[in-house]
Amino acid sequence: MKLRTRLTAWYAGVFLIAGIALVGLNYWLLADWAVPAAGVAVGIAGTTPQRTMPLSDAQTMDVSSLPADAVVWSPAAVKTDVMTTVLWQSAIALVVAAIIAVWLGWVVAGRVLAPLHSITSTAHRLEAEQLDRRIELDGPPDELKELADTFDGMLDRLASSFDSQKRFVANASHELRTPLAVQRTLIEVALGAPDASDDIRRLGAHLLDTNERSEKLIDGLLLLARSDRGLATRELVWLDEVIDDEIETCAALAAEKKVTFEVRSRRYLVDGDPVLLAHLVGNLLRNAVLYNKPGGSVTVKLDQELIVSNTGPTVPAQAVPGLFEPFRRLRDRTGTAGSGLGLSIVQSVARAHHGSAKARPNGGGGLVVQVNLPETGVRQPS
Repeated sequence: MKLRTRLTAWYAGVFLIAGIALVGLNYWLLADWAVPAAGVAVGIAGTTPQRTMPLSDAQTMDVSSLPADAVVWSPAAVKTDVMTTVLWQSAIALVVAAIIAVWLGWVVAGRVLAPLHSITSTAHRLEAEQLDRRIELDGPPDELKELADTFDGMLDRLASSFDSQKRFVANASHELRTPLAVQRTLIEVALGAPDASDDIRRLGAHLLDTNERSEKLIDGLLLLARSDRGLATRELVWLDEVIDDEIETCAALAAEKKVTFEVRSRRYLVDGDPVLLAHLVGNLLRNAVLYNKPGGSVTVKLDQELIVSNTGPTVPAQAVPGLFEPFRRLRDRTGTAGSGLGLSIVQSVARAHHGSAKARPNGGGGLVVQVNLPETGVRQPS
């Protein structure tokens, strides 16, 4: 039961209890009314008493002077009739007032809880990448205003913490690029020496491979930090053309892994960052090729959303959510050339474009990744 319903029930219940108590008190006071010692009430049959005739104990009344259908009421009967009428009319009035009280309680509860709805709505729209929303509740300095201000203060602290973390990742990744470039140069110079032995060449090749992995990791961290900060500028990008370009880029890797592409797409226009979108598609395609089996295939569909699936090894369903976390791989993927940031970058770029990314195991093995990117209403002129 919602809080508004409970508050309405409380309001109506309190009113009903007070109303019953008032009716009971009124009935008790009426019952305490003393019956007149003398007098009768005269009325037509089927009606209430119309007039009273005071009589003392020694007086009598000439019945022949009354109409034929007249009814004579004793004082006790008059009291009983009045009390019954008052009771029924009070009960009807109490029911009508209770219905009105329920309606008023519903309206008042809605007005009281309106700030809470604002707080809940703001909390639902918040994400780690979008902490710029605030409640900014106007009103008297009551408990709800204090709650909203406290919530806004908490969001300010969270936003500052996330921004500091993103700046640290970006700055650290940028600072690490220079020593990696120096290391690569020194290794290449050492390998280019005429007197370099075979052991040195093998060691140099291994160091170059390690250096290349480190550079890819740094590039992935920089890209992740950039997409987490959101989009500074936007432009119209044909997503189907980006897919064609990235498939051409991955052609050599696919040929090396003996993997084929199957593409079904349509014209799809997105308002976003072309570099980030290229990285999104490129990471999806490279992952689908790297984590595939020899002779396998990669299927790319672009209609209402972008779907990339491959025919790689079986992926446990419980392990799929963790693949979107940085540096998370399946146990049998540790020997691949990936940095463990591919799907993290895909999800971050999708969120930066107000979209989403999700995955599920493929029926025959492999993974199916679905990326939803908002499509603009602009179409290419025919």
